[in-house]
Amino acid sequence: MARYLDVHPDNPQARSIGQVVDLIKGGGLIAYPTDSCFAFGCQMGNKDGLDRIKEIRKLDDKHHFTLVCSDFAQLGQFVKISNAVFRLIKAATPGSYTFILPATREVPRRLLHPKKQTVGVRIPDHKVAQAILAGLGEPMLSSTLLLPGHDEPMTNGWEIKELLDHQIDAVIDSGDCGVEPTTVIDLSGDEPEILRVGAGDPTPFE
Repeated sequence: MARYLDVHPDNPQARSIGQVVDLIKGGGLIAYPTDSCFAFGCQMGNKDGLDRIKEIRKLDDKHHFTLVCSDFAQLGQFVKISNAVFRLIKAATPGSYTFILPATREVPRRLLHPKKQTVGVRIPDHKVAQAILAGLGEPMLSSTLLLPGHDEPMTNGWEIKELLDHQIDAVIDSGDCGVEPTTVIDLSGDEPEILRVGAGDPTPFE
């Protein structure tokens, strides 16, 4: 059964965050809030966690997974960024955007797009997500909590726990966090390509 942790949205309790971090480091898969919507999260090198997300969401190998980073310095270790791309991302983060970029060798191969060798990265503007990342000390592998057959991500922590009780290890609930996933921008080519319009304003990339 999944643990249910009620975490304050503005002042996350250190004890609760510590429990979440220990669970992730122990190989756990969590549902957690972001500045766009709920997401799945696990440790970057957690193959079982990755496989569980794929199974729950029925994803194929072409799906872009996301590394959720605490800040720009951490993000820069895992993707290759030109000066022009640097300025674009810097102006839009932290925020509700996912950027598709060429991965560095720091990223496990199983997380890469098989042909493009790219990966998604984002820096969330959410205190609970940031507190988890600070405790973890590395990016978290993440994917929108959007289930097969659903038009929108799930928003209620208790409903997530009831539905996924035996498939995930914890639900971190800090109240409503919206239903729109991130806006996804592919910056791996010559021009920005908007792959999905979501919570982030796509205008700067048009």
